[in-house]
Amino acid sequence: MKDTKANFTFCLYWNKLSSESRDGYIGILWSRSELVLFLTRVLGQDNAEAANNVSKWTGTVYLFSLLGAFLSDSYWGRYKTCAIFQAIFVIGLASLSLSASIFLLKPKGCGDEQSPCGSHSAFQLAFFNLSIYLIALGNGGYQPNIATFGADQFDEEDPIEGYSKIAFFSYFYLALNLGSLFSNTILGYFENEGMWAIGFWASTGSAILALVLFLYGTPRYRHFKPKGNPLSRFSQVLVAATRKLKVEMMPSGEDLFELEGKKCSKNGDRKILHTQGFKFLDRAAVITQKEFNQMDKDTHNPWHLCTVTQVEEVKCILRLLPIWLCTILYSVVFTQMESLFVEQGAAMKTTISSFHIPPASMSSFDILSVAAFIFIYRRVLDPLVALRMNNAKGLTELQRMGIGLVIAILAMVAAGVVECFRLHYATTECTHCEGSSSLSIFWQVPQYVLIGASEVFMYVGQLEFFNGQAPDGLKSFGSALCMTSISLGNYVSSLLVTIVMRFSARDNMPGWIPGNLNKGHLDLFYFLLAALTTADLMVYIACAKWYKYIKFEGKSGDNNANEHDELRV
Repeated sequence: MKDTKANFTFCLYWNKLSSESRDGYIGILWSRSELVLFLTRVLGQDNAEAANNVSKWTGTVYLFSLLGAFLSDSYWGRYKTCAIFQAIFVIGLASLSLSASIFLLKPKGCGDEQSPCGSHSAFQLAFFNLSIYLIALGNGGYQPNIATFGADQFDEEDPIEGYSKIAFFSYFYLALNLGSLFSNTILGYFENEGMWAIGFWASTGSAILALVLFLYGTPRYRHFKPKGNPLSRFSQVLVAATRKLKVEMMPSGEDLFELEGKKCSKNGDRKILHTQGFKFLDRAAVITQKEFNQMDKDTHNPWHLCTVTQVEEVKCILRLLPIWLCTILYSVVFTQMESLFVEQGAAMKTTISSFHIPPASMSSFDILSVAAFIFIYRRVLDPLVALRMNNAKGLTELQRMGIGLVIAILAMVAAGVVECFRLHYATTECTHCEGSSSLSIFWQVPQYVLIGASEVFMYVGQLEFFNGQAPDGLKSFGSALCMTSISLGNYVSSLLVTIVMRFSARDNMPGWIPGNLNKGHLDLFYFLLAALTTADLMVYIACAKWYKYIKFEGKSGDNNANEHDELRV
């Protein structure tokens, strides 16, 4: 299995170059931050419109992740789903490269900081939108499955591989960030000079190479068969429970139906142990006299009688939803790094001597921060906490996600303070206002570093949590929940910007986020996000205390209950 994992990690790196998967990107030279610049410089959109369109597009990427997860868990399996959607992604990149080369970048040499492009026809804009949403479909459908497929390569029943699986998600996230480091620095510099077409074709080539590498490892991968449509299983539990509203139940739950011995539940490879809570759903597994008589024939109707595992599968998803909802606001904060952080940086001093620093390249500090904090957490903090708490597993996923929210609050406060100083040294009357403040862009470094640190705790913790807490037949759906929280975060960010602009723009006031940031109050928007995230943290702590971890029965029949039945505070 060593060769399988090495090939898989190498493939991830090239996928990162072509598809910056950690937050829904278009290509090797086009992260979300670069998309903002492309929309403003090439398509002529203003700052607020570009930021909203980026958030909507990125949100769509993650909505498609639900489609990919559904097809993977129900019909295709993770390997086939990854291959098909990666091929769609390549097609989208190729059409984007063609559109940029043929008609978007006109007149020749436009698209840099000084030379915006001309207007475009409805057909040209339609072709562009078709291309980027093909990319959204391919990248979105691919994302939730690649992480889960990677985790499939580890046997968690094996002590060594089980520990390696925990570390996998950290190094998975690290591989994605290392791949984007090159695109956000050297290649990002060329893009800032208006060489968009070259970047798109390089992205297409990288995506093709990633697909080839992925397919090359086919004979070595571990493959798992899909478990069937989860929607029908969920519906069966609800219908069966409703049919038995008047049926009496034993408080202990010992009379509930479960397949015995080696009879495999179609919900997954392992049975799920019964847990307290959502007792209404337990009715679906209560055996009536009529059903007991049918059991002699070794048959049962799942619309009348469900197994404990099937019921617990529904309970698991219901318990995950409050935690999932609390992660959405964090994604609103994370979204600012690829939109408003870039616009803020563009209005600061971006030169050192005669060298120009592309505002979007500042996200390299986020990537370096992620790499540094993954190392610090895995090699220093986690062992230290494990020793201090006398627990081999260290911090739970829920605790790490809570720490991520705290760091995100600090990041928004830091961004707001920097904006206050930027406004103090800014020139109000300007045309484009790029570089209109004498405050150096390097004052943004703390906010990028804090965002990177929060990612290590929040997003890596999310990947581990949703993958580990999802039933065996819904692993891709668990990863999709993580992706979808980012999707809704982008939509909420877009909605929040729209609401703020509507209520803050009055009389002669252009609003908090106008085209000329020197006449606005971006600092107040950052402080608003800090306040909202603080409130979200309070709700999250309550939900985390309430959450009960899923308890599996091992393949050997032994109980494999999670040691952390509740959040330790």
